[in-house]
Amino acid sequence: MKHTYRYLLWLLLPCLLPVLQGCLSPITLQHAVSAYDDTITDAISRQLLTNIARAQHHQPIHFTGISNVAATFDFRFNAGATPALGGLAGNTLMPIFGGSIAENPTISIVPIEGEEFTWRLLTPFRQNKFMLLFRQRFDVDLLLRLMAQEVRIQEGLSQKTYRNRSPFPADYEMFRKVVLHLSAIQDQNQLHAEPLNIEYNWTLPAASVSAEGFQTLEKEFSIYHDQQKGLFTLRQKKQGPILITNYDPEMLSETERVQLNEEAKQWDPTDVAFDIRPGGAGGEWPMKGAFRLRSFHAIINFLGSSLDDEPEYQVEKDPRTPPILRNENPDATMALLVTDSSLPNTDLSIRSHGKYYAVNNQESHTRWNRNAFQMLYLLFQMTVTGLPHTNVPGITIAK
Repeated sequence: MKHTYRYLLWLLLPCLLPVLQGCLSPITLQHAVSAYDDTITDAISRQLLTNIARAQHHQPIHFTGISNVAATFDFRFNAGATPALGGLAGNTLMPIFGGSIAENPTISIVPIEGEEFTWRLLTPFRQNKFMLLFRQRFDVDLLLRLMAQEVRIQEGLSQKTYRNRSPFPADYEMFRKVVLHLSAIQDQNQLHAEPLNIEYNWTLPAASVSAEGFQTLEKEFSIYHDQQKGLFTLRQKKQGPILITNYDPEMLSETERVQLNEEAKQWDPTDVAFDIRPGGAGGEWPMKGAFRLRSFHAIINFLGSSLDDEPEYQVEKDPRTPPILRNENPDATMALLVTDSSLPNTDLSIRSHGKYYAVNNQESHTRWNRNAFQMLYLLFQMTVTGLPHTNVPGITIAK
């Protein structure tokens, strides 16, 4: 009988070892991917907080990125048998299994710098990036407080500019009231933000267009022939700039649409225009104008300045503005805790310039502050260029 046990043991060992290796490999891979993902996200988040602290002290901001993570895992197994302890010792064999796992990570860290990245860092965001975040259902007032440097409101035949900076109280308070008004409309699910469809028209003498040229034009334009005048009218529709409204732009009359199209041709790609009309939600305060977006560098400086030189403060909504959901109107665009000692119970904190910095999650506006930091993270990802990759393989499993 004991010979039978020994025979079965040595027969099963070669089968069991690959099974054990196969079980451990996916588990190790899953753990490694999650661990490295958490580490990289944490590193970027800490850099964002560090650069806000640098901006507070009027120091240059700088980022470092992880371009490659390669981890090689070495699995080693051994097996044997030994007599059982007590009882039938010497007659019954007990299997012995052993093993080890060794990880050899290779991480490539590169500074994010150079003309291309600096250009992107200093270039104001374009409206299409604003729209990407707006469609993720972020609060429009949070988006604009973070991304917009000013609002220009149409007053008669002229425009007046209101800066999003607290050292200019009249400007700052008007800016805050305008974004609160849009937020109240959004809370009623009546805020539209869609690109306009702009129609462009050209005329050409019919005699100047050959048969081959006509076929080419047909691929790009809608063509209308005026036989009496001997002219071809070329029409082309293109997606135009974004317009925020309290009405559906598709319901406008043709005359209003043409007027909006002409106005839209003059708007800058870094502007987000709005048109709030009577009759719709928030129509008690009709307004028309545009927000001018700022760069990521300007956003970091804005957040840093708010900790020291340019603190934000409470601004109440305009009396004409409808009620705001949860009365959410924080003083700060993104409130940070700055203390002399380590901060307990915070999501993330860093130490810089002898202080501890963390996103404030210890007050009534925790959700707002966390969303603001998440938005800042996404804006950074929209700014950074692709990092150079070395010829290092990805995560591999060696057996």
